[in-house]
Amino acid sequence: MMRRREFLGVVGGGATWPLVARTQESAMPVIGFLNPTSPNTFADRLRAFQLGLKEGGYVEGENVTIAYRWAESQNDRLPTLAADLVRRGVAVIATTGGPAAALAAKAASATIPIVFSVSEDPVKLGLVGSLARPGGNLTGVNIFIGELMPKRLELLRQLVPAAVRIAALVNPSNATETETTLRDLGVAARAMGLQIHVVNASTSREINLAFATFVRERPDALFVAPGLFFVQQRVQLTHLASRHAIPAAYSVREFAETGGLMSYGTNVADAYRQVGVYVGRILKGAKPTDLPVVQASKFELVINVETARMLGITVPPSLLALADEVIE
Repeated sequence: MMRRREFLGVVGGGATWPLVARTQESAMPVIGFLNPTSPNTFADRLRAFQLGLKEGGYVEGENVTIAYRWAESQNDRLPTLAADLVRRGVAVIATTGGPAAALAAKAASATIPIVFSVSEDPVKLGLVGSLARPGGNLTGVNIFIGELMPKRLELLRQLVPAAVRIAALVNPSNATETETTLRDLGVAARAMGLQIHVVNASTSREINLAFATFVRERPDALFVAPGLFFVQQRVQLTHLASRHAIPAAYSVREFAETGGLMSYGTNVADAYRQVGVYVGRILKGAKPTDLPVVQASKFELVINVETARMLGITVPPSLLALADEVIE
């Protein structure tokens, strides 16, 4: 009989374990993570965000829970996903991947702290009152992708010195970023004596059509505008550029890693890390209004030497010396 009671005691004690686990989990702060893409699109960036959290002493599953919401490239889902995070009562919302996610979160809550990562000016977007004093419940990181376009054009010219006619691929559905791209690119091109031919593409099919145009018109080089859509289509873009032997410059390192000739821009993974750092500080009691918007300070030039050889391009030693990474 004694043995039976002991056995029942073990069974009864064991039955409480899931309840204890749930109680511990519910006691953890919950971070909402809102992104317009999918979890496998930028695995390195997600790891960088988690690294930023760890710097503040927070590890997913140990002392913090992360509620991920992915829009799967459907921006019209972002408001619903943001509202879902608000209903869940998350402690803070991290939005990455551009202004659409940040604006959706801002519209969903005026009280829950929000940490964003955007490439456009967050003041002009209406996310914060100023960079130094954000005000309200938002702060974050400005990653300066657009501002670096003149420098990227200059580096492309150094890599392909004979280039005069440059095709610029832009996404017209991203009106704000495209307007900035065309303005800054036009000014830089005139200063360098380059001719810019603008081609639009906002779908995979239109990218194929754009390259059919390039095949007919044979530009000397291609300048791919910054933007999340093009980054998501990086395999298609770099494959077509290589297939048709078109030297191309891109905005972020993921292009060079998938076979693109050259990329120059912000180290976006580091920006995600900084978002994680700010989220950790807020969990410890800091208020968004007291955290100035971080301006990205890490920029990187990545050159794919293997692609250069395939295109018959000799990379100047001076450019190799400037590169943060050379892919053989």
